[in-house]
Amino acid sequence: MRVYVPLTLPGLAEAHRTGELGAGPFLAYAVTPALREWYLSDDIEELEYAALGRAALASLRLLAADAGAPRRRVVVAVDVSDGAATVDPDRGLDPAALGEVTVTVTVPLAKAAAVHVDAEDAEQDVTAAAGALAAADGGDDDAQFVVDGADDHELLWFATQEIPNLVGRR
Repeated sequence: MRVYVPLTLPGLAEAHRTGELGAGPFLAYAVTPALREWYLSDDIEELEYAALGRAALASLRLLAADAGAPRRRVVVAVDVSDGAATVDPDRGLDPAALGEVTVTVTVPLAKAAAVHVDAEDAEQDVTAAAGALAAADGGDDDAQFVVDGADDHELLWFATQEIPNLVGRR
């Protein structure tokens, strides 16, 4: 099962330093039954893109909580065994938890398939989005518009061999 792990650049640097993407349990996103129902598509590539988008939003939340982190969303795509990622049945249909899974095992960074990171030109919009996130969560439509502005930036794809360069550009 492909899961998308939200991080920040300091989080990616830590994973690179330790060789572990995460020690279970940790939060990730995947194509879950609720995400399939919400997205209304049978195209697996579209569904995986939706899961990636949910992880990018979770990365934005991590940035909002860490004022010192560079304002670039980071998502690591990794394959885990089907039993290693579970959906919380109590949160499965919660709109805020669409695609959310808990990875219950330790995942070596070497198992990562790719890393997705904002380009440097997204930093201004990502900074604004991180700052507006709390107000958007509270129902402020103007703040939601600012948060949605981060989605105007596609996350760039990087091979895992490029991680040292990514974390060196903090």
